Amino acid sequence: MIETHDLTKRYGAVLALDRLNLKVGKGEIFGYIGPNGAGKTTTIKILVGLLKATSGRARVAGLEVAKAKPDDLKRLVGYMPDWFGVYRQMRVWEYLDFFGAAFRMRKKERAARIDAALDITGTTAMRDYFVDTLSRGMTQRVGIARLLMHDPQVLFLDEPASGLDPRARVQMRELLRKLRSMGKTILLSSHILPELAGVCDRIGILEKATLLAQGTVQEVMRSVRSKRVLEVETTTGPAAAAVREALTALSGDRIRILDADDAMVRFEFDGDDDRVAELWSGLAARGCRFVACREVLGDLEDAYLSITRQEVAGARAG
Repeated sequence: MIETHDLTKRYGAVLALDRLNLKVGKGEIFGYIGPNGAGKTTTIKILVGLLKATSGRARVAGLEVAKAKPDDLKRLVGYMPDWFGVYRQMRVWEYLDFFGAAFRMRKKERAARIDAALDITGTTAMRDYFVDTLSRGMTQRVGIARLLMHDPQVLFLDEPASGLDPRARVQMRELLRKLRSMGKTILLSSHILPELAGVCDRIGILEKATLLAQGTVQEVMRSVRSKRVLEVETTTGPAAAAVREALTALSGDRIRILDADDAMVRFEFDGDDDRVAELWSGLAARGCRFVACREVLGDLEDAYLSITRQEVAGARAG
């Protein structure tokens, strides 16, 4: 649904986006990570037709962005900036009705779309509230309701969780999952990394106009480690000791014990998914008693810092 090839944007001598190659599939939530000024908003504005790229290509919902008619692109996409305008003394339903009219919807169609958008976003109770009196969390949800008025296929959300309290963030995650279940493709930008880890199918890390990594959260976190970190949870000290002995016998130099106590054995393992499966089967075959075995993926913030540090170190070395 979203694809770019060497997408580049320059403002004079300033490089705002450097040869971006991005691919987001239908029905995915893609998290776009990066600090302020990295190029996230520039990317989104190009993809929704508000900026022209200096070079490269972009396709959204089957349309070549640079060649598409503006009205055709607008019908297929919805864009919510990090802080969008509201109108004083306008009730929520009037606000949505205004934007429905901007898409040339008939009055009856607008009324039906307003009811549907409010229901989807959980803002029906806010229908008669004045927009400028809403909390930040409710304002963001009404903003998404506005996007849904013309039922676009692809949603672009710029920092949708910024400024939200913990409860509002949970509600935002639930809303994003609901939109995904409806078949919407979503690209959202954020610098709040835990929010992305919990809701995104795939992520991309942007730093100084350059995409440094992209993939599932697990793939990105694994990419910063030369070996996987696994752990086996037991119930007793003897059981943990038996697991340690079995691990050494099964894999030898592929394993390095990192931490062990009476209930847990954590270790580095050099092997792919098939070898991990063989390892768990081997422990069971040797009669080891354990209650859980899993991979420890670490923290997305740690992965982000590691990837960006590598970029900084490479730039200094160059």
